[in-house]
Amino acid sequence: MTKVKIKSGGCGNITNVEAISDDGSEVVLQVESGCAAIVKMFEDLGDTFDAYSLCFSKPGSGLLYEYTAKAEKYPPHGGCPVIAGVVKAIEAECKLTIPTDASITFE
Repeated sequence: MTKVKIKSGGCGNITNVEAISDDGSEVVLQVESGCAAIVKMFEDLGDTFDAYSLCFSKPGSGLLYEYTAKAEKYPPHGGCPVIAGVVKAIEAECKLTIPTDASITFE
């Protein structure tokens, strides 16, 4: 199991993600978030995903980004790091990358 904690920034929301994969291809996510848009997204999309289609899509494309582009209410904004954080959790759980922290730091 891979766990990540995503602090979104100015909104103050925190998203916790648990990713579990038995075969390195299909991944089950448990996502808890203070963001109503993120909660709604995973209620609508479910919890089981193909890791390769999520992790190897071009930046800004793929199922999660396509969902946010079509969402009628409360879509996450373009700078929201949650989707990238979810993808990083999947990558680490499915051994598609090593689990290494990523950050955005203002100077």
